[in-house]
Amino acid sequence: MRNNNFTVCGIIEIDGKVLLVRHTYGSAKDRILCPGGYVNENELPTQAIEREILEETGVVAKADALISMQFKSNQWCAVFTLEYVSGTPKSDNYENNEVLLLSAEDAIQRSDITNMSRELLTMYLERKDGGLHKRDYLPKSATIDDYVLYGK
Repeated sequence: MRNNNFTVCGIIEIDGKVLLVRHTYGSAKDRILCPGGYVNENELPTQAIEREILEETGVVAKADALISMQFKSNQWCAVFTLEYVSGTPKSDNYENNEVLLLSAEDAIQRSDITNMSRELLTMYLERKDGGLHKRDYLPKSATIDDYVLYGK
């Protein structure tokens, strides 16, 4: 079951270009954006963004750094950078109808990018070496499947 209040978004570079999708529904219909989606019940945000990237683009990626958090009164969105692992980018032909690989600079200049994705890519370029990275700490009360800590 998905939780509409918890969402994730990801920026992944493949050969120096960022992975973007052209959305097929809602307020972002026909616009390009950073892939992402809802966090399922009992799913960590890191697991959700890795799943969403795979489902939407066919790319296997690992969450690397938490670079932003967006908060609304009834929702949050965690924004991650991810490391490319494998896969050839392709559309899922459901949530998106096109997958693009563009330089972040070129993507920001496009008129068909969402405002949020433009802001995220701008922040990504400004703080490319920044972000909070996954730590190795695991408390005795948790397992690797239900706990993750990010920090400097």
